[in-house]
Amino acid sequence: MSLDSLRPIAPARVRILVLPIGQIKRERFQSFVKRLSQEHVVQLRDISADGRPNRNMFSPLAFPDGAIFYDLITHLPPPSHLALSPFDLFREPLAIVAIADGRELEDVAFSKRQSVNGYAPTMSERNIRTLYQELEELRDIYPKMLTHHVLIFDHKFPTDGSIPLPEGIKAVPPPEQSKRTTIKTVLCDISSLLLAEMNTLARSFEAMTSIDSPGQAAGRPGVQGATSWTSEDATPVARRNSQYAASSVARSASSSGALDRTQARISMPPFRSNPFVSDGSTSSGRPSGPVRSGLSSPPTTFDDIASVTAAGKDLSSSEQKSGSRPVSAGDHVKLAGRDKVSVQGFGPGGLNEKWRNKGKGRATILVGSLYLQAGRWPDALRELVEGATVAKSINDHLWHGKALELIHISLLLLAWVGHEFQLPTICLSPSDKASSSLTKVHEVEDAESDQPKCFQTLQIALPDLLDRVIGLYSRISGEQLPPYPLSETIIRFCNTLTALHLCGGKLGKQSLDMIVLGKSPPQKLDTSPRLSVTPSRTYISALSLKAFPSSAPELLTAMDRAIILSGIAATLGALGYQRKKAFVVRELLSVLIGGLIEARTRGAADVGIHPAAGLITSNGTRRDIKGAEALDLDEGDVEQGIDAFLGLLCKTYGVVGFEGPMTEEMAGLHYSADERVIFQIISQSCTRQFGFLNIKLNILRACINFAEALPDLQGVLKFSSDLLRTAGSGVAPGPRREDASPSILRDEQVRLVTNITKTSSLSRRMGLGDLSADYWDEFLIRGITPDPLPITRSPRPHSKNVLPGITTARTSQDVNPFIYNPFLRTPDKAAVAQTLVLDEPATFRIVVQNPFDIDLEIDSIKLHTEGAKFESSVISAVIGPCRTQILKIKGTPRAAGPLSITGADVQVHGCCERQFLIFSQPWVPGLEPKVKSIGLGVLKGNRTLPASGPSLKPERIALSVIDAQPTVVVKSTSLPQTSVMILEGERRTFSVTLHNTSPTTPADLLLFSFQDSTQGPLQAALTSRDATPAELYECEWILARKQALRLCKIDDSKRYVAPGATATFEFEILGKPGLTKGTIQIDYAYLGVPRSEIKDQFFTRQVCLDLSVTVNASIELARVDVLPIQGNVPMSIQDHTGLVGTKGLASPDQYCLLVMDLRNACSNDMEVRVNAGQDVTIEEHVLPGNINRVVVPVPRIHIADPHVSIPSLNPSRQRQFVVSSGKVTPEIERGNREAFWYRERILEIVSGRWRCVSGLTREGTLHLRNLRLTPRMIEALGVDDIGVDVTAEQTKTAHSAAGLESGIVVDESVAVKVRIMNRMNRPMYPTVRILPSLCNRPINAALDCARKFAWNGTLQQVLPLLEPQCSIEVRIGATALCRGEFEIAASVEETRLWEAPSANCKHEAGEGQNQAEAPESKRKRERADTQTMMDAALGVRQRRIWHSRRPVIVAVRERLEAEAKG
Repeated sequence: MSLDSLRPIAPARVRILVLPIGQIKRERFQSFVKRLSQEHVVQLRDISADGRPNRNMFSPLAFPDGAIFYDLITHLPPPSHLALSPFDLFREPLAIVAIADGRELEDVAFSKRQSVNGYAPTMSERNIRTLYQELEELRDIYPKMLTHHVLIFDHKFPTDGSIPLPEGIKAVPPPEQSKRTTIKTVLCDISSLLLAEMNTLARSFEAMTSIDSPGQAAGRPGVQGATSWTSEDATPVARRNSQYAASSVARSASSSGALDRTQARISMPPFRSNPFVSDGSTSSGRPSGPVRSGLSSPPTTFDDIASVTAAGKDLSSSEQKSGSRPVSAGDHVKLAGRDKVSVQGFGPGGLNEKWRNKGKGRATILVGSLYLQAGRWPDALRELVEGATVAKSINDHLWHGKALELIHISLLLLAWVGHEFQLPTICLSPSDKASSSLTKVHEVEDAESDQPKCFQTLQIALPDLLDRVIGLYSRISGEQLPPYPLSETIIRFCNTLTALHLCGGKLGKQSLDMIVLGKSPPQKLDTSPRLSVTPSRTYISALSLKAFPSSAPELLTAMDRAIILSGIAATLGALGYQRKKAFVVRELLSVLIGGLIEARTRGAADVGIHPAAGLITSNGTRRDIKGAEALDLDEGDVEQGIDAFLGLLCKTYGVVGFEGPMTEEMAGLHYSADERVIFQIISQSCTRQFGFLNIKLNILRACINFAEALPDLQGVLKFSSDLLRTAGSGVAPGPRREDASPSILRDEQVRLVTNITKTSSLSRRMGLGDLSADYWDEFLIRGITPDPLPITRSPRPHSKNVLPGITTARTSQDVNPFIYNPFLRTPDKAAVAQTLVLDEPATFRIVVQNPFDIDLEIDSIKLHTEGAKFESSVISAVIGPCRTQILKIKGTPRAAGPLSITGADVQVHGCCERQFLIFSQPWVPGLEPKVKSIGLGVLKGNRTLPASGPSLKPERIALSVIDAQPTVVVKSTSLPQTSVMILEGERRTFSVTLHNTSPTTPADLLLFSFQDSTQGPLQAALTSRDATPAELYECEWILARKQALRLCKIDDSKRYVAPGATATFEFEILGKPGLTKGTIQIDYAYLGVPRSEIKDQFFTRQVCLDLSVTVNASIELARVDVLPIQGNVPMSIQDHTGLVGTKGLASPDQYCLLVMDLRNACSNDMEVRVNAGQDVTIEEHVLPGNINRVVVPVPRIHIADPHVSIPSLNPSRQRQFVVSSGKVTPEIERGNREAFWYRERILEIVSGRWRCVSGLTREGTLHLRNLRLTPRMIEALGVDDIGVDVTAEQTKTAHSAAGLESGIVVDESVAVKVRIMNRMNRPMYPTVRILPSLCNRPINAALDCARKFAWNGTLQQVLPLLEPQCSIEVRIGATALCRGEFEIAASVEETRLWEAPSANCKHEAGEGQNQAEAPESKRKRERADTQTMMDAALGVRQRRIWHSRRPVIVAVRERLEAEAKG
């Protein structure tokens, strides 16, 4: 139903009934009607006057500035509205326009019957003749219409005029051939004929003696006001009401149904009967609502007028000119009552004169109404003022109010075209209010001088004038206006006042355009007060609520009540009263639901099916109607009317919908999908905090009932999901903190979800497509994490620098154990999990939440990714109530590159599939503590302000897809069951075969790393803070030199495994104490390019082979000792070691004895071979369980500086000075360092191997690293830095020819020589002391030999500087004064410490600097304070003393007599 009747100038509009004719489609018909509607305002200056002299009453030449406003309707108004005519003359259509499609003229015949006008040569001409016949039938069916026309759109007629167009048929060319004035010209031609025919209608009104008011027929039975719209001779007993029209003449020879298509409304359901043409049956139609009026049919011809006015004529003369319908009993009663004339009160002032004046005044008002519709507004004003004066004089309140209403419309139209006018006195207030009105006029004149005076007068008088009209309509009298036209009039007045208020209370061009043309308001009002604007919003809203319809069903039909409520809601919305508007809309929804249920039941009964399925079946053929059939609405009406209507209702009450409102700023900019989802969630949160929850739920329940009553399947789905969304908490709950339970009971949740499921299934069965709802929880996905791949398939990232050959620290495939090996470290699980391999499936965990009390059935869920191509599997699941559940899903990357998982595409059962973002963190919206606005301003302000509370940020899973990689597995090994048993010190070789299972990708990079059970304790010892440097060195040496597992040397080119091929590699295992298990780790990859061309990063996979190792003891070093040689080495030992045959006899000064006790802990006989350098080799056979002692002559060792720091094999620990971490004295530190260096030198010299001589052939190395040296052993093993050798030679005289071997004689001189050898690397200042003493005496007595032994010179001498690696000899003479044995020893002491000159001094001396500059150079800072650090570790260097290793024994005897005589 159109709302044009609620426009302010609706009484001035002319209705034209537009019907389809011939073969025409719905869409084409709508487009043609739209073209006509674009020119609905026709100026009188463009209309040609009719040339007939008796048709010039409404000539357009009288007022060229006027205009005719057309209201194009495609259906006949209901009888309850037509019954209001002629009081509301604008409700009757005055013309009929039938529209035909020109494109269909040449396609198919419109009718199969033969034309009465003869044979038509072409299809077009035949169809045109058919259209003319149907036009004649329309004239017969609608005789009351003033004009009848047929418009043929989009047809190209021949220019030669071979196909003439009959009278009443006009052609409209296609849009591309039309001019700007083509449609206007057509409407001007129609208007010219209409104005001419209005002359007849006006004369008929003037000839009437009495005109009934709408309220007079309230109690009369029957509604016959519409019977005159059709020809009654066709079906005498047929009667139409608000839904069914009377039948017309049935065409005997027509089978095409052209007449049916002409009369039927296109938007009506296909199953309904034709509202205008029946099948010839005599059954009357059933009314759709209560009968509102009993008005009879007004006369349509002059014969009817004469039959009414003729006194005493028989009642049967009131029959129409067609005269074929018999008059019923009710008609006799009505006509008789209308023709009664009282015989009392003749003469002036009598009842008869009052009756005549009433009829004359009402006819004058009707003529004025026709002038108003014809655009002759000055003439209308004249007639209406005259009629209002008469009505006022005889207290005809209804018609007095009608005249005032039309007068104010005439004044507004005159003001719109800019004509000066004078406000009629009939429109002014009574005398007691006239002075105040004039005062207001003067005030307005002073304030606004630019406004015309007539506008100012009308502006001031308009509110009072409209109040008077409403008061006249509402006055209780014998004639009372029905509720519907009264409410409609109030709404029209409110729209007029609203336009005036929106324009600041000023009547001007802008406000008049809104009133006349219906233009949009210049601004949208809010709740801000506008106290200075008159009329005020409070007054207008109170006035509009007076039009609120009664709830009694017998007073108004559901459609009338809906129209009134819609008008009130529109007025309140324009005033900014959104909450009041929502209240009215809520009532409107209730009215519509009741009307739809009634229509559904009646329509189902007409078809003969159950009411619950009737309308759904009728709508099943088209998806885009969405309930339009039930309301007789077109598709566009539903999309722009019903949906917007319900959406506005829900928005006003704060219903949480799926589509969040976008602000103007966001609508004009491009935002990402994540930002739009976040904005939608925040908007829903703001909406959820607005309003009252129970009211929202009730509104949504009403919307669901309304959608079910239409039925609108999409609406049922939408509002059901909105109800669940509104009832939900809208939060992302955390662990045991936030309450996410919904606000409705479980039974209602089950009912809503079931309704959604059934509706969605029903739409698919009916062929409507996949109608579905939108899921109601935006936090469905709470997390997505990739599952780690198996350890054998996990790609591990590595930097390019770790490749062998790229850096100097890693020059080969074998890695130094002290250099960082990135392949042995535990990989970053996050980095490994974020790396996928091309064409290899990966598993992901999806955390899904369901905060509702019902099961959540998911039809499909798959990952949503961006970046590289990714193929996700699709799974389904059922999530239990009130829980989060983890689902596993697989996906396969199909292209290499960066990949981002942004969420999941989820389709819940009954809902559409859409993307859900990942919200892993808990989120609860913050509450605004201060109230800054009220009403809908709260909702608008919350959406524009930044969201309070924690920030909401979706999570993205960043992944990386690498190129295809091989998969290598250990196929076999030469070890049985990957276990081995070896002896300590034994080495064994075994092989491992690798198989590349990848069919296309080779493994061109193979890196081997090893781990064993001995590395852990050694690494722990290295990290100990209490370990000494010697212990650290020992652990590092074992790690570096005694690796338990290693790869046998092979060429790097052989480290390659082809696709599907195998490769064998050999490894060596060493038996060492503590070895129980070992692991061979193989890192492999496919690089595809040379290693130097790798950009930044590469990935490897890893395969490991675990070994079980058992190490048994072999030869153990039980005890060790070092002994000095006091005399000559026995020949038996020399023969055993082989020294005699190689270098001669072993000197006591050059060798010492290394004594080792070797124990055979094995069950086999062992043969041990010990080597001491290249010369000494000793073999020993050791029985099982026995301990054999092996004595090995070992060369004595000289170490130039035994106090240097102990080094470290680990490059990261290499420092210049390393001391013990504990608090030790310098003496102990020096001793530890001496022990370390002498032990290392002896281990370099001495080595050993063992071999089994029984059982299996086994051999290995002898473990000597547990050798420990004591200070005594070091003294026996080491050679002093300063060698002191003392010798005594007998003086060669004639008297003593014998040597020293036979002793010396008393009083003979002896030469004592002391040879000093400096073995150090630095010079020294020696002081030598010769110490003669008596043998075999206590120390205090031995040195007292001054009377027994004499010498020549001094026993202590200071010698000059002795250079490194040089020697010096000191000689003195000595004489024994008595016989006996004397012992001569010597010692050397540093006279003073030698200090090396600094480098600066040497350089300056070399440059020839003078002595004056020398002191200055000495004061320069040295490069490093080395000596200070040395003194701190080893103590301050002091003077040392060295003694001779063996003294010289001199035997003195008495001279023999023979010698004396000789």
